[in-house]
Amino acid sequence: MALDQSFVGRSYPPTDPYEVGREKIREFAEAVGDTNPAYADTEAAKALGHPDVIAPPTFVFAITFKAAGQVIEDPQLGLDYSRVVHGDQKFAYTRPVRAGDRLTVTSTIEAIKSMAGNDILDIRGEVHDEAGEHVVTAWTKLVARAADTAAEGA
Repeated sequence: MALDQSFVGRSYPPTDPYEVGREKIREFAEAVGDTNPAYADTEAAKALGHPDVIAPPTFVFAITFKAAGQVIEDPQLGLDYSRVVHGDQKFAYTRPVRAGDRLTVTSTIEAIKSMAGNDILDIRGEVHDEAGEHVVTAWTKLVARAADTAAEGA
């Protein structure tokens, strides 16, 4: 069953603040194999003009995807998450995420499309710091695969 087009443009309340920690940044950088010293060494980050260590560009995915959970779990939308795969991800930064940031995310359904029985859901996550300044926008594309009617009829 196709997702309701009337949900396009719907925004969800901002998340509670997420406090970005140096250790979380370091662990993430290690996990993705990025050895940039600005991710682990405060002095290296300061030498590049940052007030503290910064996060790798994809670090914010964990925060924005969690916020997208408000959309995914909205019972009125009717998304069958058991059929969802992650289709695409992109980011547009105003500035890097830094240790000590307290970030909130507001998720908005930007588009809903149906293609070959699959539902494609585009969610935009606007990330702001504690002062209300924009940090990054993240776009997440989710694909809810069409039901296999032959298997379900068996």
